[in-house]
Amino acid sequence: MMMKLYDVTIIGGGPVGLFTAFYCGMREMETKIIEFLPYLGGKVSYFYPEKMIRDIGGIPSISGENLVRQLEEQANTFEPTIVLKQQIVGLEKLSDGTFLLISHTGERHHTRSIILATGFGTLKSGKLDLADAKKYEGKNLHYTVERLNDFKDKHVLISGGGNSAVDWANELLPIAKKITVVHRRNEFSGLERNLSNLRKSSASIMTPYVLDSLHGKNERMTSVSLKNVETEENIEIDIDEVLVNHGYSIDLGPIKDWGLEFENGSIKVDSSMGTSINGVFAVGDIASYQNKLHLIAGGFTEGPTAVNSAKAFIEPGKELKPIFSTNYEALQTK
Repeated sequence: MMMKLYDVTIIGGGPVGLFTAFYCGMREMETKIIEFLPYLGGKVSYFYPEKMIRDIGGIPSISGENLVRQLEEQANTFEPTIVLKQQIVGLEKLSDGTFLLISHTGERHHTRSIILATGFGTLKSGKLDLADAKKYEGKNLHYTVERLNDFKDKHVLISGGGNSAVDWANELLPIAKKITVVHRRNEFSGLERNLSNLRKSSASIMTPYVLDSLHGKNERMTSVSLKNVETEENIEIDIDEVLVNHGYSIDLGPIKDWGLEFENGSIKVDSSMGTSINGVFAVGDIASYQNKLHLIAGGFTEGPTAVNSAKAFIEPGKELKPIFSTNYEALQTK
């Protein structure tokens, strides 16, 4: 049985990959999405389904879960083929200019063009390297927030100083009984507005401190010891829940060996979102170019740019006419 040849295969089913698939449909391209996780949504579904997202134009506020749900509905408008639980490990360019993608299961996918929307690759939360930490994981030591109500009326200690730590502190303030933020530096790296909101809130901010040891009974923490990194003073405070946001470890996997040009750990692209391999494009967090905007909204612009470029690649010499979502009804009746 011959493999079906797709116009474009999108590797990665996160928000940017899903919107890119929708625009592929607008361009009447036969589209396949391949996602490593057993569900769509990427790191939004994995790390913060209940986190409120506020940096998408026209949407004042939406939870990660609801954003993914709407993106899935939008992506399915033109019925792309969706493959879950497969990691693409091999890339081969065939003599006719098409590509063969090989998954970790051995399954092969035939495509005329490729759009990489893998995010930073396989993401894993930075784990807490303290005695007994593993014992409390899944109880009241957390690396992400799956249900906001788990923290209702609790004293929540958040360890970290980046965007995730600051955002979760602000998000949990109306829900928790008390929020304590612990960071090893006096300066935070979160967005200015969010930092201002945190500093003006009722949250207790402790710097420069780090988690030093965990105390508890019956597999639940009851208190933690904090150490001042400058004075080495040690204090113990009672807590109900601990949320650790110490960043992520990133693994692009076999993509690193495909011969793509990398820049600062991401794939270098040009203004067409094209990579160093003709016919392969990259969008979202994995793509690198000057003045890159690391927002979902930025990826929503990169996706259609890559789609237009892929369309031009598979139909060279054919005029590429502008197309807008207002053309949707006309496309439906064709």
